Amino acid sequence: MSGSAAPTTDPYQASGIHLSGETLMGLRHLARRGVSPASRTLAGLPGGIVTKKRGRGSEPDDVRLWSEGDDMRFIDRNATARTGELHVRTHHDERDRTVVLLVDFRPSMLFGTRRALRSVAAAEALALLGWRVVGDGGRVGLIVAGTGEPVVIRPSGGERAMTAVTGAMAQAHAVALAASATDDPPLGPILNLARSLLPSGGHLVMATALDAPGADFDNVLTVLAERLSIRLLLVSDAFERMRAPGFYPYAMPDGQRGTIEAERAEPGSKAADDRLAEMHHRGIEGLRIDVETGPEAYAPLMERLDAML
Repeated sequence: MSGSAAPTTDPYQASGIHLSGETLMGLRHLARRGVSPASRTLAGLPGGIVTKKRGRGSEPDDVRLWSEGDDMRFIDRNATARTGELHVRTHHDERDRTVVLLVDFRPSMLFGTRRALRSVAAAEALALLGWRVVGDGGRVGLIVAGTGEPVVIRPSGGERAMTAVTGAMAQAHAVALAASATDDPPLGPILNLARSLLPSGGHLVMATALDAPGADFDNVLTVLAERLSIRLLLVSDAFERMRAPGFYPYAMPDGQRGTIEAERAEPGSKAADDRLAEMHHRGIEGLRIDVETGPEAYAPLMERLDAML
């Protein structure tokens, strides 16, 4: 009796391993969920105080029915004449920000034990932040760190910018998964690329686990921090924080399997928190991104980070 061959599946297309440009584009709605015109005009002041910018801003935001307490100066005459009911036009301030997103797709980031690879989580978080920035009138660019030549998207604004950024991340991630290299190249040269893309006072946001950053990383970062505002998204897998000592099986996308012996993870996420504390002392604020939680959990974190920029 003849039988049909078992269907073959591409491990690179599995959920949590494959990075989809369409999915990153779809995060636009999650990034903007619950963000009112008032909260879009938040500005960070020294000392960690967050306040609303004064004034109505210059960019049209929406037209809605007039309600008690609205300023009569902002009545929209066209909508009022067309409908016969009072309408007002709301505005938000266009924030003049240039942000470069640096995503780490080096071999050490192509690892994960729950939900997704660290590289996928890094891209999700940065995409959420990018959508927030362009939604507020800012410009977004991209640098992808991998084993080959870095991918660079120069900063620009609007949906077109995020289309380029999300597409480039998806393509670069596919290339990273297919690469045979196992060693992480240093991040220092990648940081120097950011210097050429950003004006003085611009913003660099890195999403990385900071594994093997290279001998010159600290020096380059210190110099760069004198010219740019730098923020860190430290990507952390549950295995790094909560594992018990023992032997753990693993599988590679190409089918290779094996076992690795691991020690107990430091309690209380000490390793990740220590890294963030070290960066804080150098004037670089950061947040921890837990891979297993996903974009729904990253969205409020990106709202906090957005207020820091």
